[in-house]
Amino acid sequence: MKILMITPEGPPLARATALVDVLEALPRELKVRGHEIGVVLPYYREIRENAEVSHKDTGVTVDVRVGSRTYVAEFLAGRTTGGVQLFYVRCDEFFDRAGIYGEHGETYEDNSARFIFFSKAALELARRLAPSPQILHVHDWATALVPVLVREAQMPFRTVLTVHHLAEQGSFWGLDFSLTNLPERCFGMRGLEFFGRMNLLKGGVLYADQITTVSERYRRNILTPEGGCSLDFVLRENADRLVGILNGADYRRWNPETDPLLPKVYSTSRLEGKGACRDILLNELALEPGPAGPVFGMLSRLVPEKGFDLLMPVLDRLLSDDVRLIILGEGDPAYEAALAVAARKYRTKFAYRRSYDERLAHLIEAGTDITLIPSQIEPSGLSAMYSLKYGALPVARATGGIQEIIQDYDPTDDSGHGFLCYWNSPDAFWDSVKRARGIFCGDSGTWQRLVARAMSREFSWELAAEKYESVYREVIGVADVAA
Repeated sequence: MKILMITPEGPPLARATALVDVLEALPRELKVRGHEIGVVLPYYREIRENAEVSHKDTGVTVDVRVGSRTYVAEFLAGRTTGGVQLFYVRCDEFFDRAGIYGEHGETYEDNSARFIFFSKAALELARRLAPSPQILHVHDWATALVPVLVREAQMPFRTVLTVHHLAEQGSFWGLDFSLTNLPERCFGMRGLEFFGRMNLLKGGVLYADQITTVSERYRRNILTPEGGCSLDFVLRENADRLVGILNGADYRRWNPETDPLLPKVYSTSRLEGKGACRDILLNELALEPGPAGPVFGMLSRLVPEKGFDLLMPVLDRLLSDDVRLIILGEGDPAYEAALAVAARKYRTKFAYRRSYDERLAHLIEAGTDITLIPSQIEPSGLSAMYSLKYGALPVARATGGIQEIIQDYDPTDDSGHGFLCYWNSPDAFWDSVKRARGIFCGDSGTWQRLVARAMSREFSWELAAEKYESVYREVIGVADVAA
């Protein structure tokens, strides 16, 4: 099959997001399975300034109309480290910026125009490719307009929309609909209009031939009023086209036995390297060595949905003990400021780093004993997959894909490999932290069994790719019947 993925994020962006990881691993696995696969994303400043990224100018440019204005899209080509064909859409007016969606916790005011332009430019690229793609696989709100444009222009493509993160929907002023240049009938109850605003993700849900999301549990969550972020009734009406496919883990990048970013590699049979990584991590971050309790770690965007409203109220309780805590991530300025203050208060126990660093992220996974995942929403749980492989046992809220990845430890039959919190409250999360800390400090034999059990877990992209193949075949079959 010939598949073109259209995405706002992907390799070679150095971002701590699940979408970048997915767009590195899934296309590579599909290529291995014999499919012709390409990925198109915006040519951001970060890509242009990355000296390690090679790409060439195709010499192809197109005019793209966005509302009453016309912009020029230039197309560049490159390849991922896995050999997958990459295409970049260049328009410096929109993408030569410090951030992807915004800066300093604020989104760019012209995001509607930026990603409407990108969606239209990606379609112009698809029309010019030979052989022509059969399927356009788009990701999240920023490319959700593509299925609408395809259907309205009766283009010869089938479309698949993957919802990675329902909370972000591409909701803009209703007047921004004029930027799409679509007929007025597309702005209504059966189109992009949503309570007077333009909602790009809603349009994608209605117009795509198939919708997927990143775990079966998350699929169930988003069909409910509690988890549907106000789009639940739209998703329920289209539930026959909604499939949950659990992401895999990219063990080429995240494997403690082969990780080139670690100072010491290790495995279940040679755990000495994990202890060495722990010592190096504490030393590098100027934290006091040799705590009696565990080293806690957290790699996350700093936003409410990632559970900081559960974590912040118990931070002092956590750090009053002889433990260490390391948090890496950026996001809400209020959380960033609060963590910076706490890091100054507990200088020898807590280190906070804002800017994402790939090497440090891997060292945190390897050097920590417990990973904190207090998320209110965790669609696929990729971070939990990585933590398990590195032997950093997760303490996590039971939500979304987490429930498909982590089995809660049950001492009655010595089963499980993590610690789940089933109630949405700081005290409930604190109880799960105490449960994990108690075993770490009081029963080293059980802890070592849990670590070995966690590290043996495998979440293969091969299985996920097989399921995506089934989705692709289904939408092409629909196309054949229609013809």
